[in-house]
Amino acid sequence: MEEKYIASIDLGSSKFGLCVAKVTGDDVQIVYYKETPSEGIRYSMIANPLRASQRLRQAVEEAEKELMIKILQVVVGMPRNEVAQVTASARIERTNPDDYITTEEVQALKSMALETYPLPNPDSQIMYGAVAQSFSIDDEIQLVESDVVGTLSSSLEGNFKVFIGSRKATTALDKIFNSLNIAVAKKYFLPEVVARTVLTEEECMGGVALVDVGAGVTSVAIYHGGIMRYYASIPFGGKAITNDIRTECSISEDLAEKIKKRFGAVQPGKLATLGEKVLQIRLTEPFKEVPVRYISEVIDCRAREIVEAILYYIQESGLQNSLRSGIVLTGGGAELVNFKSLVEEMSGYNVRKGYPRFTFSASAGSGVYSTAATSAIGMILSAKDDNLPDCVSAPAAGEKEEEEETVEVEVKETLFEPDDFGEAQPVEKPQKTTRVKVSKPKSEKTGIFSIFWKNVEDSALKFYDNANKEE
Repeated sequence: MEEKYIASIDLGSSKFGLCVAKVTGDDVQIVYYKETPSEGIRYSMIANPLRASQRLRQAVEEAEKELMIKILQVVVGMPRNEVAQVTASARIERTNPDDYITTEEVQALKSMALETYPLPNPDSQIMYGAVAQSFSIDDEIQLVESDVVGTLSSSLEGNFKVFIGSRKATTALDKIFNSLNIAVAKKYFLPEVVARTVLTEEECMGGVALVDVGAGVTSVAIYHGGIMRYYASIPFGGKAITNDIRTECSISEDLAEKIKKRFGAVQPGKLATLGEKVLQIRLTEPFKEVPVRYISEVIDCRAREIVEAILYYIQESGLQNSLRSGIVLTGGGAELVNFKSLVEEMSGYNVRKGYPRFTFSASAGSGVYSTAATSAIGMILSAKDDNLPDCVSAPAAGEKEEEEETVEVEVKETLFEPDDFGEAQPVEKPQKTTRVKVSKPKSEKTGIFSIFWKNVEDSALKFYDNANKEE
């Protein structure tokens, strides 16, 4: 069975997420995923291509060094902000009405709708994509694609939702990757690929609002009847919260981001003992003391503003009464403590967090299954279905598989206690030590195989850890 690799890059406002997957038939295995701080991106759009390419080059070179491959092409996402949605339609008269309508005819109709739609400003605009809303044949209307294929009709008409974005933004994408000597295999409209990663078929059919809370942009994509019916974007997200903390505490953006991730939470009234803690910021003399409750109050104000904007666009879609599956929160901002509870309180909908569904295997660490990885994973899955060619080259010629050696692994029992959020955290206490002999490659630089070794080592640690606890 043919084996190939696919690489995707999520160009976010606060981080670049680079993902590499090995694809063998229908099997997808994520072998690399890493996030690095981004530069040159604002509101999910490339504001400074030079700075963005410099930081991206470092991320790519790091992945190539670890995997011992050369990335030749990647799939990337298009900006989520400043996207307009319009309706388009097309109609064809079929030459042989006694033949079944085929998938190829439906795709040809979609292409016709895109080609004939007049862009208001073709010099500055480009079509990001289109989603079929309904089809009509001789004696039926409002059919979905799966229902219209295989029917008999003398005509076929389709209605489409077309998404239009900035041509300048896609040109900047090409310029960045050209400077890295990497081809762009395909550009994806992210709401579609994220949906296929986190939503179930039942949710899409019953009605659901997929809310992707990124650093620079929060997007709202509404699905009903298995089709994306509405899309809107809000030009602020997690980075706005970071900036609020930075301003209120007079600290650097980097420190504000760390405080947000470690102590950030909404709904200050529900913080229990955490709200009584005081942070001591040792940047000046005397030390600055900031109560965690105050930080939560600052975050809560901005978070409520984001939720109000989300609810405004859900109302504007006209589908607010059709969301039987409620709201699904994804993106890095979805992990903010109590944010899910806040959305439930303000909206009245059922709310859950959207993690990548287990439609793939992974040997690249726990970050693959986080809400922040959904865009990168979604592009991998879409590229696999689109049958894109191999995105990487093989290891350099002359490299030999290294022999194995036996080494000793020191295993320590780690004790855990619940933190202020009720989650287990390691604590420093007397530990029991066990030493076990295992086999591993001689070299520390073993490419993709080093990831496999790490998983074996982690499994050994967990096994002996559990064994010690039982004693």
